[in-house]
Amino acid sequence: MTIYVAVPEISPTRLWGLDNRRRLRRQLAEISKESAEEPIEFVWLDRPDAAPGGSRILLIDGRFLFEKRTLRGVLQNAGKLLLYPQADRVAAVLTERGDLDAALDCLGGELKQVPADFGSMYPRDLAAFDEYLRRSTRPLLEPISEENKRQLENTLYGNAYRGITDLVTKFVFPRPAKQAVRVCASLSITPNMVTTLGLALVVAASYFFLKGQYAWGLIAGWCMTFLDTVDGKLARVTVRSSKFGHLFDHLIDLLHPPFWYILWGMSLHYFEPVMGLDRLQFYWLILGAYVTGRVVEGLFPLLGHCSIFTWRPFDAWFRLVTARRNPSLIMLTVSAVLGQPQWGFVAVALWSVATTAFLLLRLAYAALARLSGGPLRSWLEEDDVASGPHAVSYRIFGATRGAYAHTSRNAPV
Repeated sequence: MTIYVAVPEISPTRLWGLDNRRRLRRQLAEISKESAEEPIEFVWLDRPDAAPGGSRILLIDGRFLFEKRTLRGVLQNAGKLLLYPQADRVAAVLTERGDLDAALDCLGGELKQVPADFGSMYPRDLAAFDEYLRRSTRPLLEPISEENKRQLENTLYGNAYRGITDLVTKFVFPRPAKQAVRVCASLSITPNMVTTLGLALVVAASYFFLKGQYAWGLIAGWCMTFLDTVDGKLARVTVRSSKFGHLFDHLIDLLHPPFWYILWGMSLHYFEPVMGLDRLQFYWLILGAYVTGRVVEGLFPLLGHCSIFTWRPFDAWFRLVTARRNPSLIMLTVSAVLGQPQWGFVAVALWSVATTAFLLLRLAYAALARLSGGPLRSWLEEDDVASGPHAVSYRIFGATRGAYAHTSRNAPV
């Protein structure tokens, strides 16, 4: 399917170092790659009237800031004018060539009445839940100006942050990571450059853990986890995501954690058996629990339209402390500070087994729920999620509020 794209007006304000025309091009290019049904080819026009007869044209007012979810909503609702609610200004529409002149008359200005040939919609009419980022915020549509530049940059950064994640990433990293993203964007540092530096720190931490140099290993490890936050946010605010970058980052995240814990255990000069288990048996516990936990996480989406951590509010709370890398690093750090590195090794192993056992129980319970009630859906998709019985959890997990610096209208209330 071919869709012609025209942007008659464009804002000169750059957000995160990126002008809006380039942002829109990158966003539509990603939408084209992600199209699961019929592939979309976007053809950019210098003038809207250059589109051939019988074609479909995506008209965009480039004085607005969109996100991919908003643009997808326009593409999925052909013939509906997307309105900015504060002034009923038309921001975008997917129209037929025959209706181009009427659509152009609507674009940009305040709309007094919707023409008979068109429908209308607002961002609030589009789906708020984003499964990939595990958050629930209305799709972004805001006018761009120099006056609100910092607010919009905060919004873009906040919208790039997962709502459901571990306690360090959610409560400690948002503000310092934003400053790091700002520096990277200003210096034209790419997300893959940041990920490559993170890989070097993975290797450094592995070496230090094996040698028993725990302080240096933990410094390298925590720096790597921080950069793991930065690279993803940098990719999203500058629209620089790629299949290679995603795979590169995901493979690093997936593979290194159990080896860090095992190398830590190998560094211990003396290991006193715990509960009758020797060091080698603890290695197998760590590796087995880690692999099983990841398999469970991979199987859960087969039961519906959500992940194991977005199904119910309790699962979101559990994600804060489940035995993934950052909570495990906290245990290792505490044990190193206390001068008892064996305690950290044992704690990580036992907590890994306990949390994986719990995930297995959740998977079994979810499978029963699937059989009796149909495909599973996330609690964040419920109509009354912001004011209903899960309102407190929504305020915590609907998005990561600290990432918005409390300046964005787009952050959940």
